[in-house]
Amino acid sequence: MCGICGIIYDDESRRVNESLLSAMNRTMTLRGPDDEGSYIKDNAGIAMRRLSIIDLAGGHQPIANEDGTVRVILNGEIYNHEELREELEARGHVFKTRSDTEALVHAYEEYGASFLKKLNGMFGLAILDERKNRLFLARDRMGKKPLYYTKQNGVFCFGSELKAILVCPDIERRIDPTALSKYLAYEYVPAPRSIFRDIFKLEAGHFLIYEDGRATVEQYWDIPTDELKNVNPSDASRTLYDLLFRSVKRRLISDVPLGVFLSGGVDSSTVTYMMTKLMPPKDVKSFSIAFAERTFDESSYAKQVADALGCDHHEETCTPADLINLIPEIQNFLDEPISDGSIVPTYALSKFTRRHVTVALGGDGGDELFAGYPTFQAEKYAKIYRAMPGFLRAKIIEPAVRRLPVSDENLSLDFKVKQFIKGASVGDESRHLVWMGSFSPDEQRSLLASAQAENIYDDVARHAKAAANLSPGNRLLYIYKKLYLNEDILVKVDRASMGCSLEVRAPFLDKNVVEFVSRLPYKMKLRGLEMKYLLKRTVRDLLPKGIADRSKKGFGIPVAKWVKGPIKEMTMDLLNPAKISREGFFDPKEVQKILNEHLDGRADNNKKLWTLITFELWLERWGRPNGV
Repeated sequence: MCGICGIIYDDESRRVNESLLSAMNRTMTLRGPDDEGSYIKDNAGIAMRRLSIIDLAGGHQPIANEDGTVRVILNGEIYNHEELREELEARGHVFKTRSDTEALVHAYEEYGASFLKKLNGMFGLAILDERKNRLFLARDRMGKKPLYYTKQNGVFCFGSELKAILVCPDIERRIDPTALSKYLAYEYVPAPRSIFRDIFKLEAGHFLIYEDGRATVEQYWDIPTDELKNVNPSDASRTLYDLLFRSVKRRLISDVPLGVFLSGGVDSSTVTYMMTKLMPPKDVKSFSIAFAERTFDESSYAKQVADALGCDHHEETCTPADLINLIPEIQNFLDEPISDGSIVPTYALSKFTRRHVTVALGGDGGDELFAGYPTFQAEKYAKIYRAMPGFLRAKIIEPAVRRLPVSDENLSLDFKVKQFIKGASVGDESRHLVWMGSFSPDEQRSLLASAQAENIYDDVARHAKAAANLSPGNRLLYIYKKLYLNEDILVKVDRASMGCSLEVRAPFLDKNVVEFVSRLPYKMKLRGLEMKYLLKRTVRDLLPKGIADRSKKGFGIPVAKWVKGPIKEMTMDLLNPAKISREGFFDPKEVQKILNEHLDGRADNNKKLWTLITFELWLERWGRPNGV
């Protein structure tokens, strides 16, 4: 795992300054504390930081081809690099290292851009091709590794993180109003935008070619949109087991110690089970976090699974104070705002895990592949609700819901019912963004100090159009994978783990697993109201009794209670009316209304408040010219 960056000047007489490239590279030291490398050729320069995982001694980057005319830098892991190496050696290519990175430069030489279709891995990569005077960037199919880029003032910059780009003095730091609106709605900024105007994220499954002063972006892979018919559940279970088993096996390749995140849910328990079938169970190091807050704690389930499978289990208990103390640390690597409170315990788990291993496997992607969120159940109820007479909804149901007593508990009944009502009236897939997000377009009209962006949910419409051939359920899953998974879950895990130099691998997001599951009929994912039907059917008898069927708890923090207690002072300072007015993004009266409603117990505004708190913390650290 690494961080990569680079710079190209359109003016060929302008040489890249070595100290500038080094400064860009240093911003990503946590991504790669073990090594660094760079290469400058006149007006172009590339650099990387390395977290050594494979070929510890010989994997120094950039890595060149035989004649030194093509050089590659990689952030990520290529799991099938050994098979690719054999194929390329048979075609006459000469390798100097055992590194997975070297396979890329020879594959690019041999196959051009189509070499990406041969890769099985997670990656953000850059190839400097001096023969063609070209820079080639690419990102993995599911977007596990990030890659930002921009073209401003005759300069093209790229980096694994925004802050690497922001070091360059030619790049302007201007908050994009449309991106801000999307952040308030989604709780993250969906690709290809970033929070800064004219700085973009390369979308998952895409590559970029920069030559002759122009950037061209193309898609090389997409989540399948053709569905299989008449699939036998028993056959599907056998295939799924085999694909997941092979995926886990591929992700055990490492020259450093590795372990597994274990929450006790079906996804992480499945990964852990398969690890114990591929290596001695006592050598499988599992890691979990216990919470003092009872409604958020899942540690007993993790221990139950670890004990049953014979793992070497490690658990750390976090108090509210422990987690709150991590919030300032998180701002140092969260250079784009993301309002997912679970990044706090994810970072705590990553820090704990990193004390023992360098690589950890996790269960990310299971919910988006197999319809594992309650919102998929809510979709069924929304159709019933929308069919009710309007007067019944407006005059009886909605007033009754508004009168429900407010609770601070995790995913309380009043919170879930009110969120359901808030989104159920929306007539398309955007209702899921209302359910999962913070500020609806109507609410933003009151919050924003200036005019809000139009078509806030156009990302939903774009992905829905791409998946038009799918059944409604699978179309929803396609949208979840493109948005919530790509831009929230994977970003959260990448930033939290890389913030403590830990590599996290996701077996559920292997391309073969994704392609198979995405083609299955939706009823094999959500059967009636049973979520993750096929996955549970596949592993139910392999895990301790009840684990496959236990309800989803989530991995959050008690924001509702914290705002009234341990972070109240911080919240009041961040949302101070004079400060909010001076910054000019939000109406201070509306912000105070949201805060006062929550403090007085009239509403549970925890999602809205955390979205505002996160933005204000980000703004103080990264939103100003002196933020780097």
